[in-house]
Amino acid sequence: MELDAQSLLFALLIALPAAFAIGWVASRMDLRQWKRTDREAPKAYFKGLNLLLNEQPDKAIDAFIEAVQHDPDTSELHFALGNLFRRRGEFERAVRVHEHLLQRADLARSDRERAQYALAQDFMKAGLFDRAEAAFAALEGTPFETESRLARLGLHERSRDWAGAADVAGRLEKAGAGSFATRIAHYLCEQALEADARGDAASAESLLTQAQAAAPQSARPWVQRAERLARSGDAAGALAVYLGLAQRNPEAFARVSGDAVACAQTAGQLPALRDTLQRLYEQQPGIDLLRALARADGQPPGQSPRLPSLLREQPSLSAAIDLLDTPAAQWPESGQTTVREAVARAARPLQRYRCAACGFESQRHFWQCPGCLGWDTFPPQRIEEL
Repeated sequence: MELDAQSLLFALLIALPAAFAIGWVASRMDLRQWKRTDREAPKAYFKGLNLLLNEQPDKAIDAFIEAVQHDPDTSELHFALGNLFRRRGEFERAVRVHEHLLQRADLARSDRERAQYALAQDFMKAGLFDRAEAAFAALEGTPFETESRLARLGLHERSRDWAGAADVAGRLEKAGAGSFATRIAHYLCEQALEADARGDAASAESLLTQAQAAAPQSARPWVQRAERLARSGDAAGALAVYLGLAQRNPEAFARVSGDAVACAQTAGQLPALRDTLQRLYEQQPGIDLLRALARADGQPPGQSPRLPSLLREQPSLSAAIDLLDTPAAQWPESGQTTVREAVARAARPLQRYRCAACGFESQRHFWQCPGCLGWDTFPPQRIEEL
């Protein structure tokens, strides 16, 4: 019995130092492995960064893949790799990288939200708009909420989902992301057009009322309402809307002033409208108002006594065309000079040479483009001759 105890004690005395030695060797080996991995991962990372700065994305991707293999738990490397894939148009690989990040249970909340936003961008760039919409919607209540809502707004516009666009724009405005009143008015006007197309006049009228309330200075709801009234035969009602637009947005009214004259003629209210046209023309003369005034006076625009002075002040091709439509014998004394000035002014931007490689424009012809330094990239013809 005493011999067995001595044998056991002897074995323990031998085993303990051996176990310590084995543990020490294993720890040293593990430490060396850790140090080697730690050296290799940053080396691969900085190699990829250097290649990226040198505009070699293909080699940079290879380097980042190597870095991820050495340190698969580093989320920043995954983000860098996914963004590179997306920039190169390799959307499927970018999606896989970001989905792999989202599957990690140990991922921090901030990194998870960031990965979700990156995944939504992948879907957006790949043209998978339904999946992008769902991915962006998942970011409600996160720091990426505003960016995701703006992206969803673009998606709704692209798919012509005007109701959805109006809803998102309203939430953006309430969140303090800026004023979206004008855009909301356009969305409501688009819905009004759809309502008219399906014969729902009551809904169309209600939507236009909402659009005017959302953006009182926006021209489109007023113009669209006036056009609806004119189509329905209510010329007097349409004229009243046009006159309301003239008070709120005179510049926008000038573009549709000819339509207002047509309504005034039908409604027998031309004198009242003519006074408004004359007042607006004196404040800000333009070819649209001149044509409307000429129509109200029952004469061709080319015979309007206002045309020569307008041509001198604004030598535009539109005004010159109106004068050319009039027999030369009826031209004012300065007619030929003003027409020439108008044509010369309109032709000036076209009397230039344009580089076929980079689009650089110049009044001179160059053998070597000052923009891209290419040789013989300027065609011998000017822009107007191409």
